Amino acid sequence: MPNTISSVAIAKQIVRSGTSPYANYQAACLGKSDKDFLNKLKMVEEELDETGQWLELIMDTEKLPHNRVQPLYEESQELQKNHCQFHPNHEAKTR
Repeated sequence: MPNTISSVAIAKQIVRSGTSPYANYQAACLGKSDKDFLNKLKMVEEELDETGQWLELIMDTEKLPHNRVQPLYEESQELQKNHCQFHPNHEAKTR
């Protein structure tokens, strides 16, 4: 990406949101209750979604060629889809 303030900020956000799902998933597996487990899984979902949003912004603003970002975006969408399929009823169980 270009060496601009906005590009550096976006790159840092992607590093943060792209790596935190792993730690949050590990924390979910150690959850002390069902509610704790489900809350941490929701955090994983939110971080995966955020990563996809940053990748969309990079493509929309053409900070990198579309063909370099699209595969990463597709992978982020697949991870999110798989995560939601892993526990599709997590919303209902938190109520």
